[in-house]
Amino acid sequence: MDPEIAKTQEERRKMEQQLASMNSLTFDTDLYGGNDRDSYVTSIPVNEDEDNLDSLMDNEVARKLASYTAPKSLLKEMPRGSDESDDVSGFKKPQRIIDREDDYRKRRLNRVISPERHDAFAAGEKTPDPSVRTYADVMREEALKREKEETLKLIAKKKKQQQEEEEAAPEKPPADSSAAAAAAPKRRNRWDQSQDEGGAGAAAKKAKTSSTSDWDLPDTTPGRWDATPTPGRLGDATPSASVGRRNRWDETPTPGRVVDSDATPAAGGVTPGATPAGMTWDATPKLSGLATPTPKKQRSRWDETPATMGSATPMAGATPAAVTPGVTPVGGLDLATPTPGAINLRGAITPEQYNLLRWEKDIEDRNRPLTDEELDAMFPQEGYKILDPPASYVPIRTPARKLLATPTPMGTPLYAIPEENRGQQFDVPKEAPGGLPFMKPEDYQYFGALLNEEEEEKMTSDELKERKIMKLLLKVKNGTPPQRKTALRQLTDKAREFGAGPLFNRILPLLMQPTLEDQERHLLVKVIDRVLYKLDELVRPYVHKILVVIEPLLIDEDYYARVEGREIISNLSKAAGLATMIAAMRPDIDNIDEYVRNTTARAFSVVASALGIPALLPFLKAVCQSKKSWQARHTGIKIVQQIAILIGCAVLPHLRSLVEIIEHGLLDENQKVRTITALSLAALAEAAAPYGIESFDSVLKPLWKGIRSHRGKVLAAFLKAIGFIIPLMDALYASYYTKEVMVILIREFQSPDEEMKKIVLKVVKQCVSTEGVEADYIRSDILPEFFRNFWVRRMALDRRNYRQLVDTTVEIANKTGVADIVGRIVEDLKDESEPYRRMVMETIEKVVTNLGASDIDARLEELLIDGILYAFQEQTSDDANVMLNGFGAVVNALGQRVKPYLPQICGTIKWRLNNKSAKVRQQAADLISRIAVVMKQCQEEQLMGHLGVVLYEYLGEEYPEVLGSILGALKAIVNVIGMTKMTPPIKDLLPRLTPILKNRHEKVQENCIDLVGRIADRGAEFVPAREWMRICFELLEMLKAHKKGIRRATVNTFGYIAKAIGPQDVLATLLNNLKVQERQNRVCTTVAIAIVAETCSPFTVLPALMNEYRVPELNVQNGVLKSLSFLFEYIGEMGKDYIYAVTPLLEDALMDRDLVHRQTAASAVKHMALGVAGLGCEDALVHLLNYVWPNIFETSPHVINAVMEAIEGMRVALGAAIVLNYCLQGLFHPARKVREVYWKIYNSLYIGAQDALVAAYPTLEDEQNNVYSRPELMMFV
Repeated sequence: MDPEIAKTQEERRKMEQQLASMNSLTFDTDLYGGNDRDSYVTSIPVNEDEDNLDSLMDNEVARKLASYTAPKSLLKEMPRGSDESDDVSGFKKPQRIIDREDDYRKRRLNRVISPERHDAFAAGEKTPDPSVRTYADVMREEALKREKEETLKLIAKKKKQQQEEEEAAPEKPPADSSAAAAAAPKRRNRWDQSQDEGGAGAAAKKAKTSSTSDWDLPDTTPGRWDATPTPGRLGDATPSASVGRRNRWDETPTPGRVVDSDATPAAGGVTPGATPAGMTWDATPKLSGLATPTPKKQRSRWDETPATMGSATPMAGATPAAVTPGVTPVGGLDLATPTPGAINLRGAITPEQYNLLRWEKDIEDRNRPLTDEELDAMFPQEGYKILDPPASYVPIRTPARKLLATPTPMGTPLYAIPEENRGQQFDVPKEAPGGLPFMKPEDYQYFGALLNEEEEEKMTSDELKERKIMKLLLKVKNGTPPQRKTALRQLTDKAREFGAGPLFNRILPLLMQPTLEDQERHLLVKVIDRVLYKLDELVRPYVHKILVVIEPLLIDEDYYARVEGREIISNLSKAAGLATMIAAMRPDIDNIDEYVRNTTARAFSVVASALGIPALLPFLKAVCQSKKSWQARHTGIKIVQQIAILIGCAVLPHLRSLVEIIEHGLLDENQKVRTITALSLAALAEAAAPYGIESFDSVLKPLWKGIRSHRGKVLAAFLKAIGFIIPLMDALYASYYTKEVMVILIREFQSPDEEMKKIVLKVVKQCVSTEGVEADYIRSDILPEFFRNFWVRRMALDRRNYRQLVDTTVEIANKTGVADIVGRIVEDLKDESEPYRRMVMETIEKVVTNLGASDIDARLEELLIDGILYAFQEQTSDDANVMLNGFGAVVNALGQRVKPYLPQICGTIKWRLNNKSAKVRQQAADLISRIAVVMKQCQEEQLMGHLGVVLYEYLGEEYPEVLGSILGALKAIVNVIGMTKMTPPIKDLLPRLTPILKNRHEKVQENCIDLVGRIADRGAEFVPAREWMRICFELLEMLKAHKKGIRRATVNTFGYIAKAIGPQDVLATLLNNLKVQERQNRVCTTVAIAIVAETCSPFTVLPALMNEYRVPELNVQNGVLKSLSFLFEYIGEMGKDYIYAVTPLLEDALMDRDLVHRQTAASAVKHMALGVAGLGCEDALVHLLNYVWPNIFETSPHVINAVMEAIEGMRVALGAAIVLNYCLQGLFHPARKVREVYWKIYNSLYIGAQDALVAAYPTLEDEQNNVYSRPELMMFV
């Protein structure tokens, strides 16, 4: 929408508001900010950080927006917080990938980029290096993980049982207080779980309770919905002494979390004094000796030391942070200076953390302990004894107090004012050296090393290589398009030189970065794709690494991301080979984490489609029959399902073997395996349809038994499989099986489960559409229950159910006829729920469109029109199309039967055209364009004329969307009623349209130009020539439109106008337009000139056009040549009369220095040659060919294409023999570059006119060894 329109509307709205509230106090809301109720805090957060994290973004923006005084329309353009979805007003969806991912997809960040693995092919017979992980190592690790998970589940289960038993046992009153004291620790409630009495006693007790050593404790606390402990979360969890439920209330927020930033493991789980369990290598050792055991009391939330705050000064009364009993806040991962190893294992660094790091490093440099050399310089050599530190002393690497205490000159002893560097700029990021692109704060941890250039001389060759890769990657990620292109090229060309290791170790962590955006991910994936192609077999050790990063793309919501993921995995499998792919992915098949199994199954299906299903079949068979773990069986069967989904009907050759592999899963003891087997069979049947029933013979029996014995999810899956298999059967069998399964389906109609409803609907649709199921059976057995259970309001609320229900009902209607279905639902058009009305309308529209309205009797017709009018008038939602389409479809289907209702319909339309809501006016106008044809059929021309006048009065509409619809309605009426009978008369209507052509809204432009074009075509004589000229000038502006349809309509309109008022004036206007700068405008003008020439005969246009070529300006001359090119393309055979006139001009153009001249002239020659082929203009064409031929050595792709096409055109017009004679000169030239061009021309000649060349080959003399003569007899024999 134009800013001016928006502004006018805004002002008008404000005026109305002010008038409405004259008695109330008004003020400029732009200036003072309206009182937005949403920005009030509705509850006090228990935990400050929790609140800050959630509300920081939106409140910040809201607060800032309220204090700006720019116009609101501009502020709306500001990027908002990540919670705003992509709404109708066209704002962008969040750029960052993580902002639109759900929790399941975010689990990709939990995975570790695994170290490289042993490449058995490269090593040959050699024993693998112990430092490299082999397949056996990986499998051992997986087995260990699984065992650990099982054990932890058992422990959790036992604990739960114990708790239940304790709760079940009736509490006995204690005998005395000492007994009570003894009983107290036994029944600890949830709140105290994570605290202990503290000190050494706690350590001793802990040693007793957990027989496992500290090292064996899990990395994460299990039990939270059986979370999978994943190795990727360093610094993640110090397990509490009792492995049980974690408790949000006792948690100290620590900054070091990689995954969820607000919840940390139970604080105090490791008490001061106890050996810290499961500590990671880079976590700060906690102060062991300092904590004084305090008597145990319920800790208050408010006494905790916040650990994330960078500079809170300890309060006077509080114990300094380092000695707080309870929890020692730890400056976790994010506050240590990142080492290359740590970098891969953590989330992105925020700008605040980056500044905190810088500040901390600065303080650390100032406060570092003195070295021995410095002490030697300060103290005399003798008289002092250097003492060894005590054995139990552990130095504090990053003491927690350092993060909490602000160094103030008053409180810090011996404070010296630091030297001030005046030139230092604090908040401005360092300028990236050497023309590198701008770095975002989160890029520092990956590319920070590029900022210090001094060290380059000291670097080893490997480090320099790393640095080069980093530079190129930064250019690809953040650079301008040209930078990106060259960097990509360099990375590709030097891939083998850089080596797979350094490349992937740099690229893959970037792809795991949480702050990644769509565009960046796309570019990095592109890098991987190109690099893979070059590295080929060298990627083998890194296959799993790449898969960890690329697999999540396969379940991304963005279609293009999924395609990219598939492409990379397929290229990877071709490069690495089947054995390596299987070795890399086998351990993930029965991984404990469902996410990993899911993505692996999808990746395997891509491998199968790349390397062929037969290659993978033996492996799949083994996996699906795995005895050890149901997870492996489940994943194997899921792979089959994904293969079917991915490659569709290409499964047919392998269908039987795939079904055989998975059929035993239907009888598996694990319910999940049975479910996935049924779903896989459904996918296979869907992919194979309508063939392949014989492959499913073996599974019919278990499926049939299954639907009688199962309930719930498994039943749904079994039904789905049957639903897809029935359509493959012969009519007789299909009818029998449908009746059998229908009993179960009708029972399940009542199921409250949404998933089950969807599947039942799908199966009903499949069964009903199958041959052999009779309409009577459907009417008697299915319809009553179907309508009672499914046609209820709730079904209209869920989008997927809604779709499925409409489709199924339409399918039933195809069998039973219109009246049965429409008769049952027509009453619901007056239902009070709008979504439900919309669903009814959509169904009626589809049924009537498919089957027509001949079955509808008079009573039903009355009800239908009445219901549709009601539904149309009562609609309030934005999705107007359903009602419009429905109305249009019904009225068009009923045809002349609508005549009695037309006055009522038109009355409604006129009433609604006057409504104050723009949406309503737009719908009314759209409806006119839908029903105009029917009104003509009913001879209601007077009514249409009346509507035309009404619409004409509304041409002053201010909303462009509505104006577009009104113009569309006028166009429909003009089309139907004809120019002569149109009211208002054309001579009044057209001048009203001329100013509307200036409107820049696409819909208005398109409808307006269509209407003007129609009038120019059919009714030009009603309008004076001057008005048409005025329109011509307006039309030139329309050639700039973005939409191709508008430009095409404009160009055609020029033709109509030229026909109406003669070509001279129109041509003058167009030729002037060739002088403009924009290419698109000029191209459209040239097309318009060609169309004018076609409609008004070329002789009216050519003289002026050729005269224009004399203007010594490139653009104009090119425009003239392009016009000639289009002109000869359009006029075809008429070209024979004009070819001699144009030849001198083309000669000149083909000799011009400018490449584009020659290119355009060559394309004009091509069209000319093709137009006049066989009409006796060969002399002119040979003359032109002599000018075209020297251009065959051009290198510019556009020019050479045009020249080659011109030569092809000459082949058609002159015959292959003449062109061959030109060609023979250079076929055996000593210079390769010359030969190549001539052979290229010869090849295209050979392809186009192989038979015609025979006669033209030169006769060669026989030599001693070679006989070249080929008599006809020999040819014949």
